[in-house]
Amino acid sequence: MRKYYTRACNFCYGEIARNLILNNKALPLNSRQNIAFDQIEIFQRKQNQVVESKVYSIKEIKKLDKEILPEIEKDIKNITLERKSILGLRLDKPQIIGVLNITPDSFSDGGLFFEETKAYEQVKLMVDSGAAIIDIGGESTRPGSKTVDEKEEWKRVKNIIVKCKKNFPKVFLSLDTRKSYVMSKGIQNGVDIINDVSGLNFDNESFNLINSKKLPFILHHMQGSPETMQNNPIYNEVLLDIFDFFEEKISFCLKKKYKKEFIILDPGIGFGKNLDHNLRLISKISIFHSLGCPILIGTSRKRFIEQIVTKFDTPDRTGGTLASVLHGLSQGVQIFRIHNVKEINQGILVFNKILHTN
Repeated sequence: MRKYYTRACNFCYGEIARNLILNNKALPLNSRQNIAFDQIEIFQRKQNQVVESKVYSIKEIKKLDKEILPEIEKDIKNITLERKSILGLRLDKPQIIGVLNITPDSFSDGGLFFEETKAYEQVKLMVDSGAAIIDIGGESTRPGSKTVDEKEEWKRVKNIIVKCKKNFPKVFLSLDTRKSYVMSKGIQNGVDIINDVSGLNFDNESFNLINSKKLPFILHHMQGSPETMQNNPIYNEVLLDIFDFFEEKISFCLKKKYKKEFIILDPGIGFGKNLDHNLRLISKISIFHSLGCPILIGTSRKRFIEQIVTKFDTPDRTGGTLASVLHGLSQGVQIFRIHNVKEINQGILVFNKILHTN
């Protein structure tokens, strides 16, 4: 467990960012010239608790104590490092993953796309609305959900995977599963990315399979299991605990000769987190840039939105989803997992245009 953590902050955009980078007054985020930062927040951790966090300008970094400086400089190198394309998917602009739950009991759309025809129509709608990736799942992982038999799970998703690969060859397919059996079947049928909400902790064979196929995967954080994860989740410090989880998993993958650029980080909003945990993760999401991997965030329709807006809640929670997505976009998050693709893509396109206009 490390002692110091670095978060890029005080972002600027467009022509302002380019000028500040040119004059050595700011650093580029992920080697992009249209988003930069001129401050970092350093967290110090001692005995599992945050002792303090302090903000420094980039001009002050060289003046840091020699005990701290090597770790911080390593983090900054990761923060400024270019994020390479994954399977040709560019990461210098926001990308949308469209959610397709082929389940009878998912938290917001359970049963809506259980029939193959309706599932396919939804995929077409999301692709036409701007989704670059479709995330297909056959097992609900909502709070309190039960584990589905692996053969039943594969049966639910098989036909739509085959049909999507045939009719949308340029769209990437992500398979949302915790089970190596389902992963293997999906890979045989052309799945491009694995999304395991357990962080590869549910099935011991999952990583070996992914590594043998050199397939990209989403490293997702979840405390506990879907059945128990919302039963009073506790962290020493949620932001740094999840950072440590990611760092340990990345280190394990590298030791197994797995390519770091194939790892996508997802802090797992709503997966074993209460409202305060979720808000801290979203507000400080840029800390994960210092791990050197692209960041995915999935806030779509999550319960934390209802907990904030109370009587103003709506079934689709589009407004709350968009607000959290746009904050992530301003912090350099590259990938967004979304149900209402057209509405959120519209918001991203308009916000991004405003953000980068001189």
